[in-house]
Amino acid sequence: MSASAPCGVTHSILGQPWRWRGLANDDSDTGFRPDALVDQLLLTRGCPRDALESHRSPTIRGFMPNPSIFRDMDRAADRLADAIERSEPVTIFGDYDVDGATSAALLVRLLRDLGLRAGIYIPDRLLEGYGPSADALVRLAGEGASLVVTVDCGAQAFEALQAAKDAGLDVIVVDHHKCSTALPVAHALVNPNRLDEDEGAAHGHLAAVGVAFLLGAALIRTLRARGWFANRAEPKLLDLLDIVALGTVADVAQLKGLNRAFVTQGLKVMAGRRNIGLAALIEASRLTRDPTCTDLGFALGPRINAGGRVGRADLGVRLLTTEDEGEARAIAAELDQLNEERRAIEQAVRDEAEALLAAQGNRSVVLISGAGWHPGVIGIVASRIKERAQRPAIIVAVDEGIGKGSGRSVTGVDLGAAVMAAKDAGLLVAGGGHAMAAGLTVEAERLDALADFLDDRLAADVAAASEARALLVDAVVGPGGVTPELVEALEAGGPYGAGWPSPRVAAGRVRVVKADIVGKNHVRAIVAGEDGRPIKAMAFGQADTPLGAALLGAGPQRRLWLAGRAKIDDWGQRRAAELHIDDAAWAD
Repeated sequence: MSASAPCGVTHSILGQPWRWRGLANDDSDTGFRPDALVDQLLLTRGCPRDALESHRSPTIRGFMPNPSIFRDMDRAADRLADAIERSEPVTIFGDYDVDGATSAALLVRLLRDLGLRAGIYIPDRLLEGYGPSADALVRLAGEGASLVVTVDCGAQAFEALQAAKDAGLDVIVVDHHKCSTALPVAHALVNPNRLDEDEGAAHGHLAAVGVAFLLGAALIRTLRARGWFANRAEPKLLDLLDIVALGTVADVAQLKGLNRAFVTQGLKVMAGRRNIGLAALIEASRLTRDPTCTDLGFALGPRINAGGRVGRADLGVRLLTTEDEGEARAIAAELDQLNEERRAIEQAVRDEAEALLAAQGNRSVVLISGAGWHPGVIGIVASRIKERAQRPAIIVAVDEGIGKGSGRSVTGVDLGAAVMAAKDAGLLVAGGGHAMAAGLTVEAERLDALADFLDDRLAADVAAASEARALLVDAVVGPGGVTPELVEALEAGGPYGAGWPSPRVAAGRVRVVKADIVGKNHVRAIVAGEDGRPIKAMAFGQADTPLGAALLGAGPQRRLWLAGRAKIDDWGQRRAAELHIDDAAWAD
């Protein structure tokens, strides 16, 4: 819960109250006492008080479950172990996004270390669409594959998996998307979000790459029990955590529990540049320091994604599995170029979608469609529209009467379940996802009916989420308190991301010394407190909002409280901190 407004802010410039996050200053919790800042950050994000130590430095050992708690895990590990012992032809079938690419790369690299060279199949987003198709699986069987492992897809591929069985092909499904009560036929289906999961359901927040890592652990354990390593070295599964961290963050999986350990330890592995492809991608992204959690989501992930969105779908997994430095540099450069092309395409679609946003009225779920939109960027645009509208958004690219849609949700609204309900109601050709993201295929003539269905189903949840919306603050400091030391203390409570939000500080009172617009829509400001010490501040994407107008027009006489994220200024001549502004409030 959150308590009284810090700084007395009940209605900010952006029209929202400011609240203390979680337990901070909550007098109703008589057991709460002020802790060190890091402890407070952990407690207010759901860490039990008796687990503070393990959450300060999350380790795999501390959070790793027994893989056998998941349904079909042991069956999947046994089948893969058989394939290794028999040198069977195995193909890893992945999705075309980062989670799919990293999941596929993890299994390909692990199997290679175990002496088995697996094939890779990544479907083309435009020509084949999401997930395994009957044609693709039957073709793989015809080419000699005896086992296919689908990663980040397959949980609802009923027709395709039946065709595979009929063709004599064994399929192991490794997925994390929501399942219906009925499950497709498969040799094994490992998914913490199966409705019949028991203990494994507690790990429903894992990305597919996390589930693949658990399968890898189960496989090594199975082979160990069979004596496979009597004359062979065991592969170091932990060396693949850099791939796991990338897929987990890029898929916006909640950074709690095991995922926190994956990312914390994976960043350490990534800093060692052990993966040739990742090292080349870091260089192509022009990162001159060790990557951070933010870099995974905003620098490395988008470049891997660019292959599946606007280029060749298999570029990401090829980069992450190559053993050739020259090939790695060439693929990384190509992905970097494709990412630039993706940005241009995305901006064009985003501009058109934002122009149509006003026509949505008061619908609880924004559903915007357009002909000719590139389906490879609609997920990113949905995320931007969601942020602007402050409610779930689905963007649909229509071509020849069929719409391909991608949606993003807000905390407290399960969009994936609603999309699956729409499919069960006969409104969709296909659809699925998880709480925060979903994909669908819909006939264009049914778009209005779909919008009505989602509006009715999610109206109460969206209203509750909107009512609960407030800007949550973790600390209040004077202007002089925005320092590198503060940033270091705040970062010690990370890694931050979905489900484990980055801390926000309120700083004031300040006057605006200088403000201007940079880039297309960002406001850059220099602010100062009573001591006159200048602080750099940035309000990204706010030039055309009331916040941007306030910063640009405040003048030297008025005083403001600023709320945002304290960051290290990488561009300055000296080591300094800056504030990335989320909101502001007048102090006089």
